[in-house]
Amino acid sequence: MKQIWDALSPHMDLATFVSDTVLKLVIAAILGGVIGLERELKRKPAGLRTNMFICFGSAMYTLLSSRFSHGSFGSFDPNRIAAQIIPGIGFIGAGAILHSGGSVSGITTAATMFVVASIGMAVGGGEYLSATFATVVILLALNVLGWVEGRFNFKSVLMSYEVASKDPERVLTEVNRILEEQRLLMQTVKMGMGNNGHRIQFTVEAKHRDHVKLTEKLRQCTEVERVDMLRDTENE
Repeated sequence: MKQIWDALSPHMDLATFVSDTVLKLVIAAILGGVIGLERELKRKPAGLRTNMFICFGSAMYTLLSSRFSHGSFGSFDPNRIAAQIIPGIGFIGAGAILHSGGSVSGITTAATMFVVASIGMAVGGGEYLSATFATVVILLALNVLGWVEGRFNFKSVLMSYEVASKDPERVLTEVNRILEEQRLLMQTVKMGMGNNGHRIQFTVEAKHRDHVKLTEKLRQCTEVERVDMLRDTENE
């Protein structure tokens, strides 16, 4: 067994490999997975596997940078590989950001992936305490600050509305009138047939109190038979 290991990795013994490389990669996967699980439970685009892979990969690249700088590669700068993690994560984060109807969504997801990569780099560099502390801070920020934003009406949220009516054209005109009164904009709209008549689905981005007022006015409209609303969490 020892001969096979020496042939595969002549520059590192098995005990060092387990206590250093394996330990770091496992910790990176756990910390990235914890953040990813929180994102997965909230049905975000970048969930458990994505954040775990980002954290794991960042730790791996950081380890490789350190190993290659002490190997048989001559005067190798240990920062060369690690420095490429940031633009790589930026490219992935850009894919998570969506722009639609004048609004931008997915910035929090992209920022989370950016910080998860830094956690992986910290683990790869042996900064376990810093990486753990950063993970706790991120989880608190995603949950506690999110609750504060919603509680004190700091943040606009995207809501999906479904209105049922027998006269869709008149209802659509009335909906546009109500939105203009509240200075809101209908971002997407779909029309179709349901069991009880015509259905109109549309999305509006506004603060909580504006959504409450909009719902009340829609339900007061005589042309509207039913109003359903659902928070669109997938595009945040």
